[in-house]
Amino acid sequence: MAAAIGIKGHCAQCDMTFELKPWQLNAIAVDIPFDCTYCHCGLQLCCHKQLRQFRALDQWALVRPSMIMLTCATLVVALVAEWLGLLSMIAQFNLSLATVLIHFLVVRYARHRQRMTLELQVISPLPVEQLARIACARLSQQ
Repeated sequence: MAAAIGIKGHCAQCDMTFELKPWQLNAIAVDIPFDCTYCHCGLQLCCHKQLRQFRALDQWALVRPSMIMLTCATLVVALVAEWLGLLSMIAQFNLSLATVLIHFLVVRYARHRQRMTLELQVISPLPVEQLARIACARLSQQ
C-alpha cells in the first residue's frame, strides 16, 4: 500500500492526529486493533463509510503510472502526426499542452482522493483469557 501515503489517524481518546505507519494501515485493512502512539490505548476503525473509502484506495494506485503512459503515448502520436504533416506545429503544441494539463489535473485529483484522516475509535481491551484462546486457536491453525 505504498500509494496510500498521506493517510492520518485521529485518536478519539487523546484527540491527537498522527500519520499512520504502513503496519498500522495493514492492521486497519485486516481489521486488527493497534495501539495509539500517544496514549497507548487500543484503536480500531469502526466507521463503515471510512472503511469503504480506505479499501477503495487500491483503485487509485495505478492512476499515476497509467497517466504517465497515456501522456507519453499522446505526445508521441502528436509529434508523429506533426512530422507527417497531419497537424500544424501550433496544433501539435496545443495538443501537447492540453495533454500535459490533463495529466497534472488527474494526478492531483488522485492525490486528493488518497489523503484522508481516519477517525479511530477506542476499543475495550480483551481479557487475558480471551487473548490466550485466540493465540491458541491461531497457533493450532498453522
